[in-house]
Amino acid sequence: MKSGFVSIIGRPNVGKSTLLNTIVGEKIAITSDKPQTTRNLIQGIYNDVDTQIVFIDTPGIHKPINKLGNRMNAQSYYSIDDVDVLLLVMDASSELGSGDKFVIEKLSYTLKPVILVLNKIDKLTNDELLLKITEYKDVYDFADIVPISALKKDNVNRLIDVIKKYLTDNVKYFMDDEITSASDEFRICEAVRESILNLTNDEVPYSVTCVINNIEKEKDITNVYVDIIVDRENLKKIIIGKKGIKLKEIGIKARGEIEKILGCQVYLELYVKTLKKWRDKEKYLTDLGFNE
Repeated sequence: MKSGFVSIIGRPNVGKSTLLNTIVGEKIAITSDKPQTTRNLIQGIYNDVDTQIVFIDTPGIHKPINKLGNRMNAQSYYSIDDVDVLLLVMDASSELGSGDKFVIEKLSYTLKPVILVLNKIDKLTNDELLLKITEYKDVYDFADIVPISALKKDNVNRLIDVIKKYLTDNVKYFMDDEITSASDEFRICEAVRESILNLTNDEVPYSVTCVINNIEKEKDITNVYVDIIVDRENLKKIIIGKKGIKLKEIGIKARGEIEKILGCQVYLELYVKTLKKWRDKEKYLTDLGFNE
């Protein structure tokens, strides 16, 4: 029996959450085409006959513009020192830029094995991929380099095999049927936020967070009440939409995901509230679950 903790780190939008979902075999981390979709550390648990790996999806490391961004980065940096193996996920289809080098520089002080995961290889030719591997070899001494396509599940099993080489624990931390340590309440809020991310544009997705107001379980249905928090009154109007059409659309999309999470029929009620500049106020960040 081998086990261990593995942190998935990298810049925003490189496919970290998609990789976690692919490995676990179920959607436990929300995804979208918007940067900074992941805001919290999310654990996903992989089990096979002789191995348990606890993967930790982290917020994308970025240049913060508010206190929320600082806390998100702090979570990612914390995870570097608190795991057995680091997976540095990079978008193989993009140029190696200053932001990528900044993340790599953050790893120069760790003694943990760092596996470079070159994601989105389905967008490259074999020759382009070989050039990309050579380029990354010149900037850091990675323990291993594994090219994958998380979206198409290409070479992900190979990545699991490589990770196993660096696991040193022999303790089972979770039961075999557990796939995440995240609570249902957290996943419900994330499902609502994902719906907003995918149905709104511009500044709206970045100004939103969601919190559970109440959950009432009845015999054949669960009533779920979620507060959608925005930091400006005009964004509240955008989310609600004309005659409430946009909010209804968000609710319909989110309810389907919530029913998968809870395994039952759900009645979902959404409320939109304004907390001015919540992303820059320590009290609001703490109250909303963004711990330092």
